[in-house]
Amino acid sequence: MTTVNTAPGTAPPTSPPAVPPFAVIPGSKVEDVLRGREKTVVEVVEDTYRLHGALQTVNPPSSFLRFRDRPRSRIIALPASLGGENPVDGLKWISSFPANVTAGIPRASAVLILNDYATGYPFACMESSIISAARTAASAASAADRLSAGRPRPTRLGFVGTGLIARYIHTYLEGTGWSFDAIGVHDVSPDSAAGFRAYLEQSGAVGRVTVHRSAEEVVRQSDLIVFATVADRPHVDAPSWFAHNPVVLHVSLRDLAPQVLLNATNVVDDVDHCLRASTSPHLTEQLTGNRDFLLGTLDDVMAGRVTVPPDRPVVFSPFGLGVLDLAVGKYVYDEVARSGELRTIDDFFHELSRYG
Repeated sequence: MTTVNTAPGTAPPTSPPAVPPFAVIPGSKVEDVLRGREKTVVEVVEDTYRLHGALQTVNPPSSFLRFRDRPRSRIIALPASLGGENPVDGLKWISSFPANVTAGIPRASAVLILNDYATGYPFACMESSIISAARTAASAASAADRLSAGRPRPTRLGFVGTGLIARYIHTYLEGTGWSFDAIGVHDVSPDSAAGFRAYLEQSGAVGRVTVHRSAEEVVRQSDLIVFATVADRPHVDAPSWFAHNPVVLHVSLRDLAPQVLLNATNVVDDVDHCLRASTSPHLTEQLTGNRDFLLGTLDDVMAGRVTVPPDRPVVFSPFGLGVLDLAVGKYVYDEVARSGELRTIDDFFHELSRYG
């Protein structure tokens, strides 16, 4: 294993393409790079949304591997290509096995493969559950900021679902300048709710932390609501819960019934991606036969092409784009390479002579 401090794509454009070294970046390095850089990661994510909106990305539909004997589990492949000044191609391979939680290990695990823009050779394999959580949380933090413009800034935060993603979203909200007078928490698992409450209190979260008995209590008592569950079908069907016009970060995508979305302003990350795989927006499209209930994308909001009305609930439903994983992964890779701590596998690619 060799340590290098150069990155693919840094050679002058006139240089012939060369096979890049292959690096492995463990989760500890990923966390070292991302810790405390929430504002930077949000900027990376917002820049990627702009590139995506400008058609400088390729983001095919995700592929779902499902199992007859494990219907609640799945593994998802997210291939993507990111253009712009720092182009990269690649694939995130992420599993979701909810039963892991009862065994005391995280539900999700993931790797990210980065491919060299010039040669197509993979040049990095990275632990990616942290990257995935960070890009999801950065997207949510950006949406919270952009969608709350023009209305009183939320001071009461609520979480429905209290796993790793909820923790990262809280970290990214605090890391980008948010503070709250009260935080409400609900989870179908009392132990998970209690553990999340302990995390919030130990993290120094400002404001009272309350564990609620129901999702309804959290929704009604919060101005900014995070749905981060493993629900596979809608379980919230009462528009009246949202009569106070909160900002809703519908990260888990399948919690809200169509009637809730039809009584709200709806923003997504990508229209075609979000309206598939039985997400709440997909079910709403199937019910109505159209997409008129959508205001637009977060990029549309950032660019000022659409305006979010302040007198309705606003729901952000992000499907999660593979280009976001590439952007955050490439940022991590470049930072590790710059530090001189990039660990490469000698002779990973063996057959490099065309004729042997």
